[in-house]
Amino acid sequence: MYRVKEAFYTLQGEGAQAGRAAVFCRFSKCNLWTGREKDRANAVCNFCDTDFVGTDGQNGGRFETAEAMADHIQRLWPDAAGRPYVVCTGGEPLLQLDEPLIAALHHRGFEVGVETNGTLPAPAGIDWLCVSPKADAEVVIESCDELKLVYPQPLAMPERFEHIHAHHYFLSPMASPSAPAAGDDPVKQSNTRKATDYCLAHPRWRLTLQMHKIIGID
Repeated sequence: MYRVKEAFYTLQGEGAQAGRAAVFCRFSKCNLWTGREKDRANAVCNFCDTDFVGTDGQNGGRFETAEAMADHIQRLWPDAAGRPYVVCTGGEPLLQLDEPLIAALHHRGFEVGVETNGTLPAPAGIDWLCVSPKADAEVVIESCDELKLVYPQPLAMPERFEHIHAHHYFLSPMASPSAPAAGDDPVKQSNTRKATDYCLAHPRWRLTLQMHKIIGID
């Protein structure tokens, strides 16, 4: 069974695929935090601002088979030109995403992207793999299309991941978990300056901003 918090059609907001139309499929559950505020202080990753608990979000639900899950995603893609693209995210999508679901999505013409914390092995067949390490969690994926670090993290600074081979290296300024989706966030403003300075000093890394929040879409 696949458990999905929400699924929706939008534009990818950050990283190398920014601006690309995609169906976002947010799987429930994460292995670094329960998603409940009472557990945040003791979580491995305690700065997450995403609701991934349950299956009650937009187009969320439980799907018994890979075929049913793929059909659900296909219905969210408009009847338009261009190869369909789905971004599997979370939570931690690799707790649930498996080869049968990837195959079912490929059968429907989808290119499959994944945004993972990198602590679990990736199944075969993923077309675009984005790894975003968190805190001191062990990263087992050593090759990906995109390495995206929320910055700064004292236990996950860029130097720690020099061994990971990626085609793209991005820093995403950390926001305050309690900040509104849109509006002033002094923490993020300060971290954007820090990330900018780091990228200027280390040009292997590029700055990425959350475009979807800037323009006010999901």
